[in-house]
Amino acid sequence: MRVRLNVYFPPMLAKQIDELAIRRRISRSAIVEAAVTSYLSPDGADRMEAAFARRLDRLSRQVQRLERNTGLSTEALALFVRFWLSVTPPLPDEDQAAAQVKGRKRYEGFVETLGRRYASGKSLLDEIPEDVRPKSATDSE
Repeated sequence: MRVRLNVYFPPMLAKQIDELAIRRRISRSAIVEAAVTSYLSPDGADRMEAAFARRLDRLSRQVQRLERNTGLSTEALALFVRFWLSVTPPLPDEDQAAAQVKGRKRYEGFVETLGRRYASGKSLLDEIPEDVRPKSATDSE
């Protein structure tokens, strides 16, 4: 036995129900019944919580990758700067102009090479294994 209920929906929601009924070739009552059943089901909240948990886990993994990549990029830059500063002697004043011209040409070559590498899809981060991690003070004990 079925009980008749009269309910009122906003026009836009009623239109969406009508369109779904036509697309799926089922009655409007069946759509509303399924929606109410889902809403009242005790595991509905559990399903929603599980969906949120999966999404949060995925976001956490993405943030971890971003942190790793940013850390690697920062360390690579710091190593390069430290090395460059330690092995590059200062130039005499009379050689500064020629060095600046040469530096601009080298920089243009660097940017061009970087652009080609980036366009090819290759990156330093792809060359570093995922399981590489810095040793902490507790690892050495």
